[in-house]
Amino acid sequence: MELPVISLTSETTGSVDVDDAIFGVEPRADILHRMVVYQLAKRRAGTHKVKNRGEITRTGAKMYKQKGTGRARHSSARVSQFRGGGRAFGPTPRDHAIDLPKRVRRMALVHALASKARSGQLFVLDEAALPEPKTKPLAQRLEQLAFKSAFVVGGNELDGNLKLASRNLPRVDVVPTAGINVYDILRADVLLVAKDSLESLQERLK
Repeated sequence: MELPVISLTSETTGSVDVDDAIFGVEPRADILHRMVVYQLAKRRAGTHKVKNRGEITRTGAKMYKQKGTGRARHSSARVSQFRGGGRAFGPTPRDHAIDLPKRVRRMALVHALASKARSGQLFVLDEAALPEPKTKPLAQRLEQLAFKSAFVVGGNELDGNLKLASRNLPRVDVVPTAGINVYDILRADVLLVAKDSLESLQERLK
């Protein structure tokens, strides 16, 4: 399989051969879905908390006598049916992360790359670097290429100018090779991969 090569600074184009065992597989939606759920669950803070009846600052005395009032029997005003009372079975701080086998996570990355390649949304960057850290030329180039949003894997080590130039573009994310992930690949309009990142990924996913 061949992938198109583009440049962030000029009109030069070409193509590069890639491994069909990685970029030519039939993407499985179930694998991609499992990985996205895994990622989103793992990033949740899990810090939500409400007070239960034992944590409410209010008198614990019985509200009124048990019998003879004609009203329903009650004990403390801290209980959940009263305004200002504690919450019954409310959320508590916890870890939302779920388990997903390493083999499935690896497979999901392969299928995400294959999905972009098959839909013509995967491009190789001849050089993931810019001559100066300016946002405007980068934004104009992406607009010229008709990329509404882009996930850029900018090499094993990021170019400082590219990192600074892309920082103020809301729909452009730039990460090193180690930061590639399924959720961001699927979320972006296009995936741009530097040549050294492409080599590293093919070596890693063999």
